[in-house]
Amino acid sequence: MTKADIVSEISKSTGIEKITVQKAVEAFMESVKGSLAKDQNVYLRGFGSFIVKKRAQKTARNISKNTTIIIPAHNIPAFKPAKTFIGQVKSSVK
Repeated sequence: MTKADIVSEISKSTGIEKITVQKAVEAFMESVKGSLAKDQNVYLRGFGSFIVKKRAQKTARNISKNTTIIIPAHNIPAFKPAKTFIGQVKSSVK
C-alpha cells in the first residue's frame, strides 16, 4: 500500500477531500520525522512506537581492499508495533 492508497482509503471512509487528507498525512509524517531528528520518540497507543535506536561504534572490513574501517556511533529510526497490532497481523494468516 502506498501513501496515495492510504490517502484514498481515508478520503473514502471519512468523506474528506483527498487534498486535505494528503496534507494531513504529510504533516503527520513530517511531525514524526522532526521528533525523531530531535531524538524524541513518538508513541501511538494501540498502533506502535517510532523510536530512535542508538548504534554503537564498530569495526568493519572492506574485503575488496582488505582494509579495516571504523563506523562511528549513530542513530537510526525504527518502528516497534504495539502488542494488539502484532496480534491482528498474526491472526490474519490465511
